[in-house]
Amino acid sequence: MITPDIRQRLKASITDFRLPRYHEIPDVGLYLEQVTQYINGILVPVGCAEITTSMISNYVKKGVIPPPQKKQYRADQIIYLIFIAITKNVLHLESIVRMFDMRRELYTLQMAYDYFCNELENMLAYVFGHKDHPEENLGVTQTEEKALLRNVIISVSHSMYISAYFSEIKHKSKPESGAFASHT
Repeated sequence: MITPDIRQRLKASITDFRLPRYHEIPDVGLYLEQVTQYINGILVPVGCAEITTSMISNYVKKGVIPPPQKKQYRADQIIYLIFIAITKNVLHLESIVRMFDMRRELYTLQMAYDYFCNELENMLAYVFGHKDHPEENLGVTQTEEKALLRNVIISVSHSMYISAYFSEIKHKSKPESGAFASHT
């Protein structure tokens, strides 16, 4: 049962969530460990699973993202990794790659990524109860590919909510320390 207390904690869990926009992503060249720290610092607080250095190396080996130059990752690679980290729980890797291909055919990376950020924040605010209705028709164009991405974002938002809900339930059902703790 979702109590008002749980609802409030769920709502609070994404209150300050904001993805960095295209122009805010570091483009100075980050090493593998720095990339994982950067991405996890953004996503783990809102319930996304951590991305690891071995996961990133596998994405490079499989050709999902371009290889680093002199062991350094640039902004475009970090953007792809953020998208993968967010969507991997609702999409197979092959589908993510196909979405990358569709994006290349229609939109610049900056346009697609900034739309993704705006729409994800829009849907999370709706799903977590910050607003009664999601904003409609974000962005400039209306394409089937954009509608597909919106559906992925809706799925991601609901998945994040469900994970946060069960995390709250688990947290709430843990026994308090004290008299009962010594009997375990």
